[in-house]
Amino acid sequence: MTPIDVLYQRAETSPKKVAFSRDGEIWTYERLAAEVDHLAHGLVKRGLRRGDRVALHMANLPEFIVAYHACFRTGAIAAPLNIRLKTAELTPLLQRLKPTLYIGQAALYDRVASIDSSILAANSRFVVDGPVNDPRVQPWASLFAEVNGEPLQRSLDADAHAVLLATSGSTGRPKFVIHTLATLSKIAESYEHLDLDGNQISALAMPIVHASGLFTMLAFMRFGVPFALCERFDADALLDAIERHRCTWLPGLPFMFTALLQRQRAHARNVGSLQSCLSAGDVCPAHAQDQFPSVFGIPLRSFWAATESVGSLTYGLQPGPVTRIAENAQVRLVGDDKMPVPPGEVGELALRGPNVTIGYWAGPGSIEGAPEGGWLYTGDLMQQDEKGNLWFVSRKKHLIIRGGSNIAPVEIERVLMTHPAVRDAAVIGVPDPELGERVAGFVQLAEGVESADVNELLAHITGQLADYKVPESLQIVHEIPRNATGKIDRQLLLKIRTDNLSLERFSVAPRRGRARLRPTAPRR
Repeated sequence: MTPIDVLYQRAETSPKKVAFSRDGEIWTYERLAAEVDHLAHGLVKRGLRRGDRVALHMANLPEFIVAYHACFRTGAIAAPLNIRLKTAELTPLLQRLKPTLYIGQAALYDRVASIDSSILAANSRFVVDGPVNDPRVQPWASLFAEVNGEPLQRSLDADAHAVLLATSGSTGRPKFVIHTLATLSKIAESYEHLDLDGNQISALAMPIVHASGLFTMLAFMRFGVPFALCERFDADALLDAIERHRCTWLPGLPFMFTALLQRQRAHARNVGSLQSCLSAGDVCPAHAQDQFPSVFGIPLRSFWAATESVGSLTYGLQPGPVTRIAENAQVRLVGDDKMPVPPGEVGELALRGPNVTIGYWAGPGSIEGAPEGGWLYTGDLMQQDEKGNLWFVSRKKHLIIRGGSNIAPVEIERVLMTHPAVRDAAVIGVPDPELGERVAGFVQLAEGVESADVNELLAHITGQLADYKVPESLQIVHEIPRNATGKIDRQLLLKIRTDNLSLERFSVAPRRGRARLRPTAPRR
């Protein structure tokens, strides 16, 4: 069943069942379906057609879930916009999307207010809450219409474009990943491999503007899992929600679980209801997985996910960046020639199946980068052990090649984070005319640690890794920069390193001696 079919079936068979709650407000399937119907009719009356793009720009609000499903209902294409982007970043995205409608949040509207009406039409701007000081902006309520006369057709084309998810664009211009109602349906169903079923209760703090949050929200509805919707991630608020709702199944991004560990230690809640905690989106820090059982009473599992696909791999059964092939999934590791590599060798993860994107949106009716022969080449390098486990090695594009030797940043990062003085770490390759690249490291000190001996940190690595993997430079920073999905912003780190920038939240440690954290003024 497609996501919209799931909603209406649940509204018919279990109308009073809780779909989700937010700040004590209950949304049943009956209420949600009615809101979706009213909005869908209103959108059609405004002239919205199948294939039109609707820009959705808000945090995790009930209106976001309603808007997603109304797009699915009408055949419009939902185009969620990252709420952390600024005007200069949103403008080119909207220029490419050419949305028929913009539905946003009042607190975020100032980021699109100055965008020219040739890109975002004056009569196409709506906000779901509070007043906005712009006469062009209309209230969300004006989009709704009474459901009367001819009902909307429910039998939509499952293979039509349903949502466009922008990638982070960490190596260039963001791409729009296309998912259809069919791929969304298969992705939601695949959460069965992650032990999700109708007996679970959850909380959703991952942003539904991103793939991880959207896919999880649809999976909750597919399996009838009631969940507490968190507008934004806040570790204390999420812990309170777990205690209040007796949550059993918790998804999250790695940085979320690191923060949950810290806050649970500082102010313990009753989290004994938790049965499963799953981290995806990036490599989970080793210290978080090591410490999780003693604080939460259960292991923190990792599983693989990407904007392009979820469901071919399930969670690993041991700590580390490990995953397993899901039942009946088409998965292989390949070399540069796209041929499978022998067992035990590192290869690029390739996936094929109905849960994989159909490609990247290049404009109305135009697709680029469609999977070759159905195979999606993910850019993730993995290695399969004798038990069939897949171990993440590195992103192909992040692999450092120093003097002809391949170096996986995550390997060095994991070693750095085993040092008690280190809370977070990042490693990048810096261009070098002699060796091709040199290894540069960055560390964020653990809470309560005011200084660290750089030589000691380097010696910690030297004792565990080959000499060519030891960073030639190591900088102590106030914070490892991450993007909206929690992934390390390696482009920013490279810019800091190559331009020798001195940003307000960064301070550089000398190669020798002790380094103290200190705020520094931006270089002008």
